[in-house]
Amino acid sequence: MQIKNTRMFRGFAAVITLALAAGALGGCAAPATKAVALASHDSFIIPDELINKFKTDTGFYLEGGAKLGDTGELTNKLVLTKDSPVADVVFGIDNTFAGVAEANGIIDGELVAIDYADVCFNYDKRWFAKAGLTPPTTWRELTDKKYAGLTVVQNPTTSSTGLAFLFATIGALGEDNWPLWWAKMRDNGLKVTAGWEDAYYIEFTAGGGEGKYPIVLSYSSSPAFTVDEADGESTTASINSECFRQIEYAGVLKNAKNPEGARALLAFMQTKEFQAAMPGANYVYPIDESVELPEAWAKFAPASASFVDVSGLDFDANRKKWQKQWLEIVQG
Repeated sequence: MQIKNTRMFRGFAAVITLALAAGALGGCAAPATKAVALASHDSFIIPDELINKFKTDTGFYLEGGAKLGDTGELTNKLVLTKDSPVADVVFGIDNTFAGVAEANGIIDGELVAIDYADVCFNYDKRWFAKAGLTPPTTWRELTDKKYAGLTVVQNPTTSSTGLAFLFATIGALGEDNWPLWWAKMRDNGLKVTAGWEDAYYIEFTAGGGEGKYPIVLSYSSSPAFTVDEADGESTTASINSECFRQIEYAGVLKNAKNPEGARALLAFMQTKEFQAAMPGANYVYPIDESVELPEAWAKFAPASASFVDVSGLDFDANRKKWQKQWLEIVQG
């Protein structure tokens, strides 16, 4: 299995669509079923209008499949069921688990990049203005005593967001120094939650609840969703320095019951219409850079220009070890 990890493929979706159409006109045998089953992580959404368009454009329709937890759970469950997969196509294996998919041979052909997100910290602009405190410009500053008791993150053993940031600290600081940074964060009043929703919506001061923490681990896209209608300005901002770029892939599963339908869905996910829906439906950036971002995204949620190079990290060999180390450091 290979990973197709390109961020620029203008016209590629059209080529695939034409190829599928040509195959159909050329007298290919009709598949046994028109139903296509999709496996994904829990948070993936395809808008109804795109589900209907997929059926209209291709003759296939979405039916069955399953949402299988977070990215790690999704990948691991597909490995366990690879001889008799629960779906025809998968969406949501990311660059931290792509190696697991490859090592276990669960993909027929290539994993294809569909979207990306930049994991980074967000802060509450109003809180900092009221406190008369200058916001941090990098996560390395969060160990400073002036930011004591202000930060909430997710547990990397239970959250893909938390795990991505753990990898970012390891990539940026190195094997010897990342534990020291986390120990300083622990001593600086770090708050840890199980998942992103609790951190953002409950603990974050700008998350809509009664949170006490004005700095939260989230995404560079998040400020696009905190725009105040009264003045048209976002109440939050992201710290777009040394982020973790999380790339999500889709692929046809080996032993799929409807591989032709799965390939049609994979091609459909790369069309401009599908790509344009990704920001609003899933809070991620389309992998096709020719797709125009929504106005609020362009203004308040640009993708990071500074992200950590983690290409030298072996996620699969070290994931459990690093998670255990983190638990010992942060939670004792």
